[in-house]
Amino acid sequence: MKKLIFKTFLIALCIVMLIAAVSCDNNSTKKESTKDGTKNSDSKSDEDIKNSEKKESLAGSFENDDKKRVKAKGLYLTATSAGSRLDHYIELANKTEINSYIIDFKDDDGYVCFDSKNETAKEVKAVDVRYDPKKVVKELQKNDIYAIARIVCFKDPILAGVKTDQAIHNLDGSLFIHNNMAWLNPYNNDNWEYNLDLAKEAIEYGFDEVQFDYVRFPDGKKSNMDFAKTNDNEMHEQIEAFLAKARKELPKEILSADIFAITLESPEDNEQIGQYYEKVGENMDYLCPMAYPSHYALGQIINGVEFPKPDKDPGGVVKQTLLKGKSRLEKVKDHKPILRTYIQDFTASWIGEGNYQEYGATQVREQIEGVYAAGYEEWICWDPMNTYSEDAFKKE
Repeated sequence: MKKLIFKTFLIALCIVMLIAAVSCDNNSTKKESTKDGTKNSDSKSDEDIKNSEKKESLAGSFENDDKKRVKAKGLYLTATSAGSRLDHYIELANKTEINSYIIDFKDDDGYVCFDSKNETAKEVKAVDVRYDPKKVVKELQKNDIYAIARIVCFKDPILAGVKTDQAIHNLDGSLFIHNNMAWLNPYNNDNWEYNLDLAKEAIEYGFDEVQFDYVRFPDGKKSNMDFAKTNDNEMHEQIEAFLAKARKELPKEILSADIFAITLESPEDNEQIGQYYEKVGENMDYLCPMAYPSHYALGQIINGVEFPKPDKDPGGVVKQTLLKGKSRLEKVKDHKPILRTYIQDFTASWIGEGNYQEYGATQVREQIEGVYAAGYEEWICWDPMNTYSEDAFKKE
């Protein structure tokens, strides 16, 4: 009997050892597959975990992982620059760290800057051909340069001036005018369709991304404005609904939206422009705050730091703006867009003597380093005249 028990014990022991050996071989195979580049979700190195956490904290979460991802270091180009100086900007990108260009598709004045097939644009005489997007995008992509189409949405004096029923009005029925310009009414769905149709046209031309600018209401006393509302949405809800519509109609495209940088500091829609920071980007891949130091008030407090003269501390302003934005996004449970900030490459003499400085390569580089100090990797340089401080960009 004892011999039988002993034999049974030996057989069981052998079986256990055999199972352990097979398991060990399987784990070894998994590790080898990972080393060879095969995806292995069961085995992650410390570096993999670290990179994964970094991606989640900075890059946000995306439903469409097949999208082309570029850590954009870009410049804004007017349509005229894209049409007349493309060779220069391609050479600049080939020689420096610049890898992206944001080009006007529909600009601040309401002009559609190419030979558009959009019937509304033709009807209101908004088409003003300044470049061939097919040719420009082809040349950029041939040089491995990321192409972004900028569409100015609700600041559109051409359409608002012709189709006044789609514009914002004063309470007395007259057309609302801000800085000599009429604005489209975000509560009017025809305005949504116009801008989204142009976005689809940009995609047809091959742009890698569509960026929506002026996705907001105009400055001014809202109680004096008539929006002819057809729903109960608050202003920020209406802007969010527009961007949700953009995502629904362009589900697989990379989309971004420009926002006031002060909204990263202000609670809810405190600026009364329809931009509630935690919510406005929930359908976007990127949020692009315009963190221009010159645009902050004297003595502005950003992320708990006071800036007596913000224009004179460009690196500090950008860093603290992004740190504040990051801390708020960390509390958002669902989709978190990447923050890709605009930085300043222009001299803001209009803010008064003693309050500004001449901007050049040094000031631009300080802002870029401020982006990196905040833990981000992407930026877009803005100069409306496109006279960039090219020495600020690292040579490659």
